[in-house]
Amino acid sequence: MKAHACPVAKKCGGCQLQNLPYDRQLQHKQVRVIRLLGKFHHVSEIIGMEHPFHYRYKVQAAFGTRRGQVISGVYQSSTHNIVPVASCLLENETADAIIGTVRRLTADFGLRPFDDRTMRGFLRHVQVRVGYATGQIMVVLVTARWDFPRGEEFVSALLAAHPAITTVVQNLNDRRTSMVLGERSRVLYGPGSIEDRLGGLIFRLSPGAFYQVNPAQTETLYGVALAFAGLDGSQTVLDAYCGTGTIGLLAAADAKRVIGVELNADAVEDARENARRNGILNAVFYQGDAGDFLRAAAGAGERVDVLLMDPPRAGAGRDFLDAVCDMKPPKVVYVSCNPVTQARDLAVLTRGGYKVRRIQPVDMFPHTDHVETVCLLSRQ
Repeated sequence: MKAHACPVAKKCGGCQLQNLPYDRQLQHKQVRVIRLLGKFHHVSEIIGMEHPFHYRYKVQAAFGTRRGQVISGVYQSSTHNIVPVASCLLENETADAIIGTVRRLTADFGLRPFDDRTMRGFLRHVQVRVGYATGQIMVVLVTARWDFPRGEEFVSALLAAHPAITTVVQNLNDRRTSMVLGERSRVLYGPGSIEDRLGGLIFRLSPGAFYQVNPAQTETLYGVALAFAGLDGSQTVLDAYCGTGTIGLLAAADAKRVIGVELNADAVEDARENARRNGILNAVFYQGDAGDFLRAAAGAGERVDVLLMDPPRAGAGRDFLDAVCDMKPPKVVYVSCNPVTQARDLAVLTRGGYKVRRIQPVDMFPHTDHVETVCLLSRQ
């Protein structure tokens, strides 16, 4: 890849490493993981992508105006200024084309993009999810009010331009916030969700549910995690921060029982529906804080053989880690999207009686600084 192949690379700031050839990017990430986690165990060679472009199957664009023209793109790093993006080397090309059509229709229909300084205007963001294996497409129009002038005509024009769209959802976000989605949605077309297949299972994706944005590499990542878990059909598995249940449901085939816990109520409902759709009877999902759940389970004498944990970038809470050390599951598989916070959490777990046995980096986000790591820990 040539240096700065993207014309807005320096303004956008999303592709911090795109000026490096891909093999050099992998070396850079390998060294970074070794620097952060090498003190705990040998770090295996990072697993890269065969085709490291257009891998993001969930795309979000902010909408605004510039010199009277409707623009869409990403917020410039550390600012709230929108960098106009017509196409992105990381994003799914169909999703990019749909956002371009929404941008054109917004102008054609006289709809005003939202201005967060004045809190006036209509369209704030557009989110597009594409099913990697199914090809199903969900378009979420994030608006500042419910009233959608000529909304049916707008959706009809969008579908005429992109007949492959499976569903269109309007999401209301009328607050002064940096969050993309609000808490309420209504379906404008189709079922309101899409499905994708991962590891032979079908997963339902609703607008706010967490699902890895790089599904091509997700199977690799979860394959590593499940290999580390070493399930043989006799274990009870706790999937903390379970999201829509992806890794827990993939583990269910080789586990005696799977328990999932997740704070996001929509994601929990998706996880339950995913279990039903796939005929998985040995997995249950609960809505709640992972730390609270683990402490309650430990207090009730619940035994967990394998803990799977995939926390957000901020890492696991100290209360959760202390609860892990109190419960003493024999094996912990820690999937992380931030080796900085993972290093902090591993220090707590190793002080609490665990030893790191394996570390495997996986490149989920080529051309960016981000790297995922899977660590296997067991009781000393």
